[in-house]
Amino acid sequence: MVGLAGRDDDGTLLELARLTETAGAVVADVVVQRRTRPDPATWVGRGKVDEIRARVQTAGASLAVFDQELSPAQQRNLERALETKVLDRTALVLDIFAQRARTHEGRLQVELAQMTYLLPRLAGRGVLLSRLGGGIGTRGPGETKLEVDRRRIRARITALREEIGVLGRHRHQQRQSRRDAALPVAALVGYTNAGKSTLLNTLTRADVYTADKLFATLDPTTRKVRLPDRRPLLLVDTVGFIQKLPHDLVAAFRATLEEVTEADLLVHVIDASDPRWMDQRAAVEQVLRDLGAAGRPMVVALNKADRLTSEALRDVAAEVPDGVPVSAMRGVGIRNLLQAIARRLPDPVRRVRLFVPHAEGGVLADVYERGRVVKREDRADGVALEAEVPAASVDRVRRYVVETAPPEVD
Repeated sequence: MVGLAGRDDDGTLLELARLTETAGAVVADVVVQRRTRPDPATWVGRGKVDEIRARVQTAGASLAVFDQELSPAQQRNLERALETKVLDRTALVLDIFAQRARTHEGRLQVELAQMTYLLPRLAGRGVLLSRLGGGIGTRGPGETKLEVDRRRIRARITALREEIGVLGRHRHQQRQSRRDAALPVAALVGYTNAGKSTLLNTLTRADVYTADKLFATLDPTTRKVRLPDRRPLLLVDTVGFIQKLPHDLVAAFRATLEEVTEADLLVHVIDASDPRWMDQRAAVEQVLRDLGAAGRPMVVALNKADRLTSEALRDVAAEVPDGVPVSAMRGVGIRNLLQAIARRLPDPVRRVRLFVPHAEGGVLADVYERGRVVKREDRADGVALEAEVPAASVDRVRRYVVETAPPEVD
């Protein structure tokens, strides 16, 4: 059971409650304090500490979660005063990520974030852990390493960074291969549980795991889709964002989040049915600024439009006039979204006339794969084509470009 304490001036306590439930706990009580500045020793005031302790004892709670990142000293002071385990928002999110990570890279990134977070908090942890055992806040890759001395923790952090660096370079090579292939990339970004994975499945007929949970998927997934103008596009599903996304987590997942900064286009998926969609949109935009991706071309998908009345949808659309209403679950508005993506892609197509000898069948397949064939004429010695190809692909077929189609050979 959990007691929550924090400020609710931006509605983040509701989100913290969902995070707590996602981690596997039950919210027993909520405590709110409004202060102009946090108490340096305990974040909340002395009187509020007494109130929280009384509520913890009344509810029989074994954990108190605070909607703020606590300093190591604040966390220790609160644990002594409340006589129970104390977690902050960062530790809670790290715990959820530890549960959700499936790939080797994802688990490494979570462990790095855990280690970085725990290093300054090692002092005094041994007594607490021996008293409380496992549970929320102590699971995941870092669970068995919490009482290891600082030198070994630092060595582990160094090893994790090196291994993640190797994987990051491999991911960079994959992105370079995409660029060499002249395939444009769009990254799906948005608040957690906005419906990004469902949209990816609907657009590409993929089978990415989806659930009505926060951070249902962590690992980026790439799938191919053809736009209405027949251009191929790679769609990348990325981890969802939240308000107050932990800095350690952003740093640890930087290699993965580079999918966002390297994309040709961002598709910002907004849960238009959520009453706090404007706050969520602002939180995503802040993370994009932190990542250096705020200037990327963007299309906004107003998802879950089927849950809104016509009047409510008009109100949302008035706030986001360039947004595209869709329902990823029902497949509504998908073609409109794909058309908007095609218009916003920064790499325009070029129409060229080609003559490809029969011996160059690979070139012909490449044109069909990367572009759209408008007209085709099969001849005795080759194939005459009029095709639209991405601008970046023109050099690949330049030797086959003709001003006029060659005469047919008898």
